[in-house]
Amino acid sequence: MIYEKTAFDGVYVINPTVFEDERGFFYESYSLNDFSVNGLKYNFVQDNHSYNKYKNTLRGLHYQMQPKSQTTLVRVVSGEMIDFVVDIRKNSPTYGKYISQHLSSANHKQILIPKGFAHGFLTLSDEVNVLYKMDDDYSHEHDRILNIFDESVDIKLDVRNKQFIMSEKDRNAPLLKDIENNFEYGEMN
Repeated sequence: MIYEKTAFDGVYVINPTVFEDERGFFYESYSLNDFSVNGLKYNFVQDNHSYNKYKNTLRGLHYQMQPKSQTTLVRVVSGEMIDFVVDIRKNSPTYGKYISQHLSSANHKQILIPKGFAHGFLTLSDEVNVLYKMDDDYSHEHDRILNIFDESVDIKLDVRNKQFIMSEKDRNAPLLKDIENNFEYGEMN
């Protein structure tokens, strides 16, 4: 696997080595040993599967507060999407900024999102299946959301031409200045 650093400390785009032939392809999507050798020591304890029926489905930006915050490893196994990651670590030089990454079943890329970041995505096709590995269990009590339309974050979405499919919870989420957030820059992930 090739680990590409991003503009955010600790966020990586992971490109697996894909072996293809006339039968199809094979790749290793996760290896505890390979992650460890590359300094990424996470104990993933939960796998999630998100099925998205339609193009222009918008989810997020989700995170869990400490002490139940989660590191997430995300990949697409069918379809394609744009993944968004927002730095919500107070006092971070990139606080309130975002990065995006095109993930698809064709490019096999994954994104590793440590604690202290909010995460969401926009589907670019129908029938998008997303798999996540998490290093802590889901906790309703700690579950939070940041509004993906927050102008201070300025995620580039073409809202003029698209009718997004999204939950009311996501649509009515608080702005960055109003979110509940207990992450500080420099904390251990």
